[in-house]
Amino acid sequence: MNARLPQALQTPPTEHPVPDRAGTNAYLEDTELQQLLPLYLPPDLAAHLQPHLERLGALAGGRLDELAHSADQNPPTLQLRTRTGLDQERILKHPDYIEMERLAFSEFGLAAMSHRAGVLGWPQPMPAAAKYALSYLFVQAEFGLCCPLSMTDSLTRTLRKYGEPALVQRYLDRLVTQDLDALTQGAMFMTEQGAGSDVAATSTEARPDPEDPQAWRLHGDKWFCSNPDAGLAMVLARHQGGPAGMKGVSLFLLPRELPDGSANAYRIIRLKDKLGTRSMASGEIRLEGAKAWLVGELGRGFAQMADMVNNSRLSNGMRAAGLMRRAVAEALHIARHRQAFGRHLIDMPLMQRQLAKILLPAEEARSMVFQTADALRRADAGEPGAYALTRLLTPLIKFRACRDARRVAGDAMEVRGGCGYIEEWGDPRIVRDAHLGSIWEGTSNIVALDVMRAIRREGSLPMWQAHVRQLIADSQWHPAAQARLLGLVEQASTLALAATEREHEALTRQAASALYHLSAAAAMGWEASRSGSARRMLMAQLVLLHRLLPHDPLQGPTTASVDLSPLFDPAPSTGGVARVNLWSDS
Repeated sequence: MNARLPQALQTPPTEHPVPDRAGTNAYLEDTELQQLLPLYLPPDLAAHLQPHLERLGALAGGRLDELAHSADQNPPTLQLRTRTGLDQERILKHPDYIEMERLAFSEFGLAAMSHRAGVLGWPQPMPAAAKYALSYLFVQAEFGLCCPLSMTDSLTRTLRKYGEPALVQRYLDRLVTQDLDALTQGAMFMTEQGAGSDVAATSTEARPDPEDPQAWRLHGDKWFCSNPDAGLAMVLARHQGGPAGMKGVSLFLLPRELPDGSANAYRIIRLKDKLGTRSMASGEIRLEGAKAWLVGELGRGFAQMADMVNNSRLSNGMRAAGLMRRAVAEALHIARHRQAFGRHLIDMPLMQRQLAKILLPAEEARSMVFQTADALRRADAGEPGAYALTRLLTPLIKFRACRDARRVAGDAMEVRGGCGYIEEWGDPRIVRDAHLGSIWEGTSNIVALDVMRAIRREGSLPMWQAHVRQLIADSQWHPAAQARLLGLVEQASTLALAATEREHEALTRQAASALYHLSAAAAMGWEASRSGSARRMLMAQLVLLHRLLPHDPLQGPTTASVDLSPLFDPAPSTGGVARVNLWSDS
C-alpha cells in the first residue's frame, strides 16, 4: 500500500511559471552584503549585528513588505477640525504605517543609533555604516518612512552641532528615544513656491518675539514639507533687518507643540497627492507667527542647514542603493526561476547582458554608501582631509545613484513582464518611489553643481585623488586594468577642474559622473581584494568598461564577448582576483 511508485511513473516536480520572491530573507540571500560588512565594521560590532540583520532581512522579505504595500494603498489623510468644531490639524496614518514606525524607530532604533548608546544592546553610539547597513535592508521593503527616519536622525545631528546647550537639552532625549509614544520626529521645511533650490530667494520672515527675547516668530508659507506633523522641524527664514540674499537667511528650530503644551501658530494647509512615497505624508505649511528658536549664527542659516541636507543626501543615496538592490534581487529571482523556450532566463546571454546593466549601478551605489559612511566617520573623528572627501562623495552619490535608481527600477520591472505592471506586485511602487531621489534635497543639476562647489571651496579634489589612489594601491588589480584605471583618474581630475569654471558649466554632470564611477570602481576593486571576490573585481572592471570608456555602437563582438555568467552565481566568489582582466596588455 505504501510502496513508492517506480521513478519512471512519478510526476517530475515543476516550478510555478510565475516566480514569487515573497518570504525570502533579504539579508541571507545577499552574499555580497555579507562579504562587505566586515570590511566596513569593527569585527565585534559586525558579529553583534548579525542576528539583527537576519531578523530585519526576514522582515524586509515578508511582513514589512506586506505592511509597506498596505500603507502605500492607504495613504495618510488630513483632518482639519475636531468633531466639536475646533481648528486642529491632525494627520491620520494607517495602522500598518504606524506598525512600520514602531519597527523602525522603536524596535531597531534606526534614528537613534548614531546618537546614543544602548540601541540594539550595543554599549556606545554606532558608526554610520552600521545604521546604513540596517536601513539598506529596511528600505528594500519601505521607502517612504525612511524619509522621516533620515530627517529625525539629521535634525538631531544638526541640533547637537549648532544648537544652544539649553535647546539641545530640552529636546534631545525625545529625539533619540525608542519609546514611540514619547518620540519626537524631525522634519525640515525649506522649499517655497519662489525658492526651491534658490535658497537665497527665501521669503519666510523671522521677527524677534516681543514677549521672549530668546525666541522668534515665523511668518510665511512653506510649499513642500515632508512629515509635516513632526514634533520638530528645522526651518529656513529671512531674519528681520537682515541683508538681502543668502546672508539674510537663518536657521530656526520650530516645535509643533510649545513648552507649555499649547499648539504652535502654524497650520497644515493640505497634503500632497504624490507619485510615490505615498505611505508618508507631505504637505504645505502656513506659518502664522509660529514661535521658533535660532540655531547657530544669524545669517549662517544655509551653511548650517547644509549639514542636515548633506546628511539627508547621503541617506537619499543609501535609499536609492537599497531600492536598486530590491529591484535587482526581484529580477534575478525571476530569471533564475522563470523558463521560456526550454531554458531558464538566467542562462540566456541576452538576459545576462540586461541583468548586468542593472546589477552594476546597484553594486556601485552600495559601495559608495559604505565609502561615504566611512569618510563621514573619519570626518567626525577629526581626521585631516576627511571632511573635504565627505563633502565630495556625498553629492556624488546623491547625484548619480538616485538617477540610476530610476532606470534600474524600470528595467527590473520589465524582467517580470506584464505582472510587473500590476500594483499587487512590488515593482510599480519601486518605480514610483525611485523617482523621488533625484528631486528632493536638490535636483540633479543642483547636486552636480554642489560637487563642483566642493572642489572649489573645500579643496576636495586632491583629497579624492589621494583616496582613490590609496584604494588602488591597496588592491590586487591586474597590471593592465590598473594602468587603465590610473589613467582615467588623471583624465577625470582634469575634466572636473575644467567643469569648475563658469564657462564650462555644461560639463558639470559629465565630470560628476566620471568622479562617481571611478570612486565606485576603485572601491569595488578594494573590496574584491579584501574579500577575495573575483566576481566583485569583474564588476569593478565592467564599470570602467561600460561607464567610462567610449563605445562604437557599430563595433563587433569585443565587449559583448565578456563572460558574464560569474556575475549570477549565487554562491560567494573567492580566489583569483588578480587574474581578472578585461584588457589586453597592449
